[in-house]
Amino acid sequence: MRIAMMGSGGVGGYYGGRMAAAGHDVTFIARGAHLQAMQEHGLSIESRDLADALIRPVRATGSPAEVGVVDCVIVGVKLWDSEATGHAILPMVGPDTMMLSLQNGFEGDDVLASIIGAEKLIGGVAFIAASIGRPGVINHIGTMQRAVIGEHTANGGGSSPRVEALQAAMLDGGITAEISDDIDRTIWEKFVFLAGLSATTTLMRTTIGPIREDADSRRFLFDVISEAVAVGRAKGINLPEDYADDRMKFVDGLPIDMTSSMHHDFERGNPLELAWLAGAVARHGEALSIPTPVNRTVFAALKSRAAPGPSTTKAG
Repeated sequence: MRIAMMGSGGVGGYYGGRMAAAGHDVTFIARGAHLQAMQEHGLSIESRDLADALIRPVRATGSPAEVGVVDCVIVGVKLWDSEATGHAILPMVGPDTMMLSLQNGFEGDDVLASIIGAEKLIGGVAFIAASIGRPGVINHIGTMQRAVIGEHTANGGGSSPRVEALQAAMLDGGITAEISDDIDRTIWEKFVFLAGLSATTTLMRTTIGPIREDADSRRFLFDVISEAVAVGRAKGINLPEDYADDRMKFVDGLPIDMTSSMHHDFERGNPLELAWLAGAVARHGEALSIPTPVNRTVFAALKSRAAPGPSTTKAG
């Protein structure tokens, strides 16, 4: 299977790197110092609790047009780049190419589908704490490196030969890869957790450990998640009414130093995906008449650092 990683940061660099280390034909699309380091020195994965990996030489380019048609494009770019990415990957998309988005949130797939066709998309979520430690190096925290994939409901749902082929490639790389029978629900299960993690770690500028140990910040986290669950249920997603309680139990099992990619972006002075996380909860909540005061507070407090995105007063 020929695989192209569109975006080679914490998510794309890790999952693509593990598959490349297992011998799969993986090309990384990156830019700037990260791309230069990969081309000169290869791609390294430094994992605190799992085996490290070095892919050298590595196939890396800044131009999707140089890659040619592949079997699978995996998208790991920031959400504000979704539309530009959809157009950029077209030279890599053939009649049988599938595309998997491992972006944050739940809105990226709709943008990509409008460009390349919904029939080419499979759904997926990544559960991992990883980031670019320095150019050419992916830092991985803890043992969690799980990916869940599956056909969207509109394409029949569950498994399929192409989903199973991609799962096999991931398993070859030692990735905990699973197939969901309801990937749309799985995407929301990830989203409600990520909404809480990104909001609290970025707003409070700390990792999950101190947040969950303090009664006030823990309640704030619970409220962010609860609002996201209420919005998801109102949109017809099959989430249990008490799903926020389940996510807090999950939070208690995380490494104390786990944080969010949005927190990393904040500390590095990068734009934030805020409009597609807390902003999305508030925006869709308003459209559905679901109160979301805590997510609105997060959005207002961090808006000055956010990348341009949809207003919280409208839902698409």
